[in-house]
Amino acid sequence: AEGVGLFRTEFLFLDAGDRAPSEEAQAAAYREVLEAFPEGRVVIRVLDAGADKPLPFLSSDSSAREPNPALGVRGLRALLEHPEVLTGQLRALARAAEGLPVQPEVMAPMVADRADARAFAETCRTAGLRARVGAMVEIPSAALRARSVLQEVEFLSLGTNDLSQYTFAADRQVGAVARLQDPWQPALLDLVAIAAEAAGAEGKGCGVCGEAAADPLLACVLVGLGVSSLSMGSGALAMVRAELARHTLAQCERAAAAARAADDAEGARRAATAVLSGG
Repeated sequence: AEGVGLFRTEFLFLDAGDRAPSEEAQAAAYREVLEAFPEGRVVIRVLDAGADKPLPFLSSDSSAREPNPALGVRGLRALLEHPEVLTGQLRALARAAEGLPVQPEVMAPMVADRADARAFAETCRTAGLRARVGAMVEIPSAALRARSVLQEVEFLSLGTNDLSQYTFAADRQVGAVARLQDPWQPALLDLVAIAAEAAGAEGKGCGVCGEAAADPLLACVLVGLGVSSLSMGSGALAMVRAELARHTLAQCERAAAAARAADDAEGARRAATAVLSGG
């Protein structure tokens, strides 16, 4: 492992009660992580709350009446409604990085368009945070307009779990629509390819931080789609590394094209398997 591909800062907030944790408490937690990877990448996602992770200090009259919280004020939207929470978190990150060789990377969840990306990047600068700023691609609009979003940020990170949910209108908490949450769905692979192609054209990175990257075979397909970094739980690293080492980039690209040409998730997996096994 070369670093942290997704540091989920919401865990600091979920146990904080009615108030956000202090900047001092946040800075101490962030510094511990940054110190552990002095030469590596540490990609920090700012607070991702709302929907299935409500927090009292991010509530508002509008969010209290939401019939479908997953489509409402969550992620970056909630932080922009409560800029003091976002600014406090960014200031804590800046303090945590002082005097360390590692340069943190910070990204926002639920970025829908260039305006969202611009608002986040400007808030980072105002808070005095010296870090590479990125946007998570979890909404189809962000993938389809990735090149526009990249005019404001330095990298993209694909959250495949939410991107599946919003692409297929399939609530990730509802078992009856679980087949539409399969990351092998060709429509999802199409969106990954669009975002990765845009990042490549802009000379910027496009990673995957959803669970999809932990599947060794799918990791090869993601690389073939143009993804430049993969984030996963530590237990998956060895198997993914071994599978990637077995194949050339050209083979991964052929597998990706075969998977996208399929009509469903199972067909995509079979097609990629055939290519990578030499069949």
